[in-house]
Amino acid sequence: MLNWQQAFAACPLVAILRGITPDEVIPVADALLHAGFRLIEVPLNSPDPLTSLQRLAAHVGEDALVGAGTVITPERVAEVEQVGGRLIIAPNLDTRIAREASTRGLVYGPGVGTVSEAFAAIEAGAAFLKLFPAEAISPAAVKAMRAVLPETTPLLPVGGITPASMADYLDAGVSGFGLGGALYQPGSTPGEVARRARAFIQAHADWASTANP
Repeated sequence: MLNWQQAFAACPLVAILRGITPDEVIPVADALLHAGFRLIEVPLNSPDPLTSLQRLAAHVGEDALVGAGTVITPERVAEVEQVGGRLIIAPNLDTRIAREASTRGLVYGPGVGTVSEAFAAIEAGAAFLKLFPAEAISPAAVKAMRAVLPETTPLLPVGGITPASMADYLDAGVSGFGLGGALYQPGSTPGEVARRARAFIQAHADWASTANP
């Protein structure tokens, strides 16, 4: 079974499909997989998200790790697991959700905006930290956070990330990104998603080749 470490090592970019419908999710997922994505999130404030997630999980099998975003009550964790989701991603830190995810062996990624929240999330067992909203957390702020947080804790800015903005965050010490509106918006065609996905993959590769010549 593909685990978090394997999926993240293969591609440290999380596709956030906010607003996707069950009929759209398979072709969009195929476009993402073909581009190289291995982490896909269906936010729970999308239309019929559990049906989308169930179809997605069944379709991708061991090719990707999938789950839900905007998980803001502990009851939703079991619902996500029941349809095959293994990622539990939230805009905030909630220790009740952390415990529920841990009990079920699921991957928890809470949103944090301060060093205090980050350490609390690590203590609660977060697999990674979602720096949210990234528009309010500059690369300079990330660099300061990175200096005091454990090196092994992945930091993923989420919110307003574009291919052009990735390098500054990577230079500051982030480990990956959650990609929303610049990758997928409601109504985006699989072709559009594929093109945007390739642009993100290429931007990350370009930075990596410069950082590790």
